[in-house]
Amino acid sequence: METIPNDNNALVNMDEHLEPVYLGSEPNHEETQPPKRRKKKSMVWEHFTIETVGAGCRRACCKQCKQSFAYSTGSKVAGTSHLKRHIAKGSCQYVIRNQQDPSTPLTAPSKLANDSTGPATDTPKRRYRTASVTYSSFDSDRCRQEIARMIILHDYPLHIVEHPGFVGFVRNLQPSFEMASFSSVQGDVIATYLREKLSVQSLIESMPGRICLTLDLWNSCQTTGYVFVTGQFVDQDWKIHRKLLNVVMEPFPESDSAFSHAVSSCLSDWNIEGRLFSLTVNQPLTDVGISSLRSLLCEKNPKVLDGQLLLGQCLARSLSSVAYEAFKAGQEIVKKVRDCVKYVKTSDVLEEKFLELRKQLQVPSTKTLALDDQTRWNTTYEMLLAASELKEVFSCLDTSDPDYSKGPTAEEWKQVENICTSLKLLFETANLLTSSIIPTTNTFFHEVWKIQLELTRAAASEDPGINSIAKPMQANFDTYWKSSCLILAIAVVMDPRFKMKLVEFSFTKIYGEESASFINLVDEGIHQMFLEYVGGIEGNVKQEDVAGLGLTDFDMYIMETTSQQSKSELDQYLEESLLPRIHEFDVVGWWKLNKVKYPTLSKMARDILTVPVSTVVGEMVFEKGRKEMDRYRCSLRPETVEAIVCAKDWLMSESGSETGEMKGSVKMEFPI
Repeated sequence: METIPNDNNALVNMDEHLEPVYLGSEPNHEETQPPKRRKKKSMVWEHFTIETVGAGCRRACCKQCKQSFAYSTGSKVAGTSHLKRHIAKGSCQYVIRNQQDPSTPLTAPSKLANDSTGPATDTPKRRYRTASVTYSSFDSDRCRQEIARMIILHDYPLHIVEHPGFVGFVRNLQPSFEMASFSSVQGDVIATYLREKLSVQSLIESMPGRICLTLDLWNSCQTTGYVFVTGQFVDQDWKIHRKLLNVVMEPFPESDSAFSHAVSSCLSDWNIEGRLFSLTVNQPLTDVGISSLRSLLCEKNPKVLDGQLLLGQCLARSLSSVAYEAFKAGQEIVKKVRDCVKYVKTSDVLEEKFLELRKQLQVPSTKTLALDDQTRWNTTYEMLLAASELKEVFSCLDTSDPDYSKGPTAEEWKQVENICTSLKLLFETANLLTSSIIPTTNTFFHEVWKIQLELTRAAASEDPGINSIAKPMQANFDTYWKSSCLILAIAVVMDPRFKMKLVEFSFTKIYGEESASFINLVDEGIHQMFLEYVGGIEGNVKQEDVAGLGLTDFDMYIMETTSQQSKSELDQYLEESLLPRIHEFDVVGWWKLNKVKYPTLSKMARDILTVPVSTVVGEMVFEKGRKEMDRYRCSLRPETVEAIVCAKDWLMSESGSETGEMKGSVKMEFPI
């Protein structure tokens, strides 16, 4: 076999083309190259090196603080997540020092050359693009504050900090965080509440006028009740605010003194005993309960209108109650319509056939057909309205199916239309209460008197179908109208587009020949209220220098010395021409601009236009009956419940959704 020597002492088989064989007594280990490892691309290796600490055991060492971490044992590799947390979460003391002293460079030392035997070179290395990371120090106290905010904002139970799933999640997210206990997180929630309360307290103390309170009673599974006390007021910039002030646990919610106790607690807690203007309650009260609240209102509000600034019923609750009277009057027909809608909407095949049939019949519809939520009356109204528009399609469905054999007759569809007509005004008025912009009181006079007029006319109708629905509705709403019309009428007089003219017009429509006595009641009431303001109703209320010249005492002197010789501000205002009726009109903005011309009347207007007509927030407007406190919160201390609920209201209002300019604009169309 022929071989050829070469310079490396290798013998090469030329016949069989074998691989080179190296000759010599010992193998040349220096020339043997180990298999190449995949180059590490993770950005974490800019901050760590790998060190061998034993047989088959290697650890990752931080280049900055020299702390070592597990990397691999045998064939098991620990990964890099814990190494990233060491740098990104602020555990590395070197990173923390760099954040405290920005002049110290945070960059890691340059890497060694891959080839330790070769000379260093300045040849640029290939760099891998990595995402930039903002390093921030870990703040345990801040994390606890955020957990408290999370619990408050999202109605999580306080015991979530003891739930194994949540504890495991947090430990994997940040192992160095010591999870708070139930007691400690309860303290964090209270601390959050107290911090937020300071800002609300400052806002209330600086308000120039008076405050209006609403009282909303919630039930509970323990037969106790919770009175939600909300304040509505105007700040120095003539912006309206609505803040939940207290949640008062009442052991005997049905007692006549429950509401009075809640009001007294609120006034004392916020130091506003001399600044109460009006009260609005979410339910009808007994004569004793009304007397108790009216006495309290007279005591705290120098007998303005003899305590008549008490709205004994919430408008939202009243509208819901009236709506359910309509459903009760036509309950069999409503059930038939609901069954028809259910028949179509619970089957994809039937719904497709229904749509095809509607297309063939060319029946237009502006509403979406959907099953109703029987706890929210607006969904039932919308279901009836949509079904009424599609009655021809329902009438052409296959009636051989036993599930559809009880569909409405033509006469019953007519009754459905009567129900929808009766509910239309209620629905439109309730929608005004769902707006994120807080409407002024004058807005609702027009809505309420239209409902009263239409229900009165319908109840007197000779059509038995209309009469049977409208009568119970009118009897129910008449209670609200009688208890609230005076306050609403005085509020609309403060609108320079209407003044007494709209009161005269609407009362004539409602009362006919007897309207004069009701109109006089409003005129006397507004003059009596104005005289109380002239006579010093402000009491403990902060006095305003309307001209900004420090001449408040001089203004009072002018009013006292000229009141007998000239017309009052109120009479002067009422005799002036009405402003044009534009839809986008800011009534409170107008009084702000005219507060120099009407220094006393503007204060009265500001207070009366702030009186809330509803005790509930937007999402609860259409719900029936009282709300109920959940079982978990009933198990907490009353102070903790108050802290959670009030703090949520304040934190959510930080976005500005609950605070804004007072608006009195609403589309009004009526013949005058």
